[in-house]
Amino acid sequence: MIRKSEFGEIVNMATDTINSNKLRSGLTVLGIVIGVAVVIGVSSIGRGLDDNVRQLVASIGSNVVFVFHLDFFTFGRLTDEMRSRKELTYDDALAMRDLPHIKAVSAGLRIFRPELGVGSYSVKYQDKKARNTIIEGDMSSAKDVFDLPMASGRWFSEFDDEHHSPVIVICYETQRELFGDQDPLGKEVNIEGRLFQIVGTVKKIKSVFGGGKDPNDNRVIMPLTTFKTLHPEMKQHIISVKATSHDDMPKAMDEIRELLRRRRRVAFDKPDNFAIMTSDSITDVWNQLTGALFIGMFAISSVGLVVGGVGVMNIMLVSVTERTREIGVRKAIGARKRDILLQFTLEAIMLTAVGGIIGILTGAIIVWVIPQLWPSLPARLSMFWVTFGFTSAAGVGLVFGIYPAWKAATLDPIESLRYE
Repeated sequence: MIRKSEFGEIVNMATDTINSNKLRSGLTVLGIVIGVAVVIGVSSIGRGLDDNVRQLVASIGSNVVFVFHLDFFTFGRLTDEMRSRKELTYDDALAMRDLPHIKAVSAGLRIFRPELGVGSYSVKYQDKKARNTIIEGDMSSAKDVFDLPMASGRWFSEFDDEHHSPVIVICYETQRELFGDQDPLGKEVNIEGRLFQIVGTVKKIKSVFGGGKDPNDNRVIMPLTTFKTLHPEMKQHIISVKATSHDDMPKAMDEIRELLRRRRRVAFDKPDNFAIMTSDSITDVWNQLTGALFIGMFAISSVGLVVGGVGVMNIMLVSVTERTREIGVRKAIGARKRDILLQFTLEAIMLTAVGGIIGILTGAIIVWVIPQLWPSLPARLSMFWVTFGFTSAAGVGLVFGIYPAWKAATLDPIESLRYE
C-alpha cells in the first residue's frame, strides 16, 4: 500500500521531470491538443446545428402533417411509378377539412429552384429589387396551420382568396431589401409585370445555421387563387395539415391516408401513391444525414489522439533509457516496482492531461471564434464533450504510458547502476 506522503513525493518527481523538459513535453502532447480541440470544435458545431433544427421543427409545430404526391426525400431519378402519379388537388385539401382530427388545412404552391433552395424571381419596388425571391401561393388557413408570426398588418382572408385579390404578405429579407426601415404596408410591388399590394409582413425565421439567411425569409406569399392566375400550369400542390393535438397525429394521418386512397382509387392491395410526412420526420432525416458525417469527423479527430498517444509512448521509452541509472539508484535505496510503475505512469497521464486541458481551452477558443467569422455556423460548447475530451486525453496517457512504465519497473537494479 502506498502511503499518502509517498504518493505525493512520486507526483512531485513526475512533475519535476515534465517541467525540466518543457519543450519536449509540449511537442509530445501536441497531437493530444489537436485531437481534443477538434473533438470539442466538431461536437460544438454539431450541437449548435441540432439545437437549431429542433427549434425550427418546434416553430413549424409538433402536430403538423405534410402531404405530397411524391416522397419528400427522394434522391436520384424518380421511378416510372412516381412519374405517373397524379398531383394532389385543391379539392383534396378541402375534403380534409371535414376529418374529425383535423384542425386546419392549407394547400400551397411555390416557385423556387430546389437544387439551390432559393427562389427564381425578382420583386421590384421603384428602383429597388429583391432577387432570388420565392413566390408562394397559400390558402387563407395557412396562418392557422403554421402559426406564422406576423410582424405587421394582416394575413390575407378567404375573401381575398375567393376574389383572386392582388394582395401579398412579404417576409423579412424581402422587406429589408425593398424597403429597409420603411413601413411597407399599403405599398405596391411589381411581380412579373403585375402590381400587388402588401397587406402584411412576417417576422424573421429562425435559420438552421444560426445567424445566416434563411431562403424562406426572401419570400412573397399570396392567395392560392391569385397565384394560379399567374401560373395556371403549376399543379403540384403540397397540403399542410394541423392535427387537433400531437397525440391525435396518428389518428389524423390514418384519416388522411384513408381519404386519399379512396379519392385516388388505390386498390386495397396496392401501396400508397402519395407521401405523408410529419414535422418529426425532419428531425429523423437530419439525424440520418448528419450522424454518419459526425461519426466520420470524430474518427478523423481521434487519429490525433492516437498519434499523440504514440508520441507519448515513444518519448516515455526514450525517457526510460535516459534515466536507467536514476531508476537503478532509486531501486537501490528501496524503491519498489510499483513505485517506479506509478511514477512513470503518472508522468504519461499528467502529460496527456495537460494536453487535454490545453486542447479544451483551444477548442473553447475555436467555438468562440467560429460564430465571429461565420455567423451562419452555430457552435455551442457542451460540458459532456469537454469532460469526454479530458477523460480521453488522460486515458490515452494511461494506455500508451503503461508499457514504458512497466519496462522501467522491471529493469534490473544492478544492470541499471552499471548503465552509462
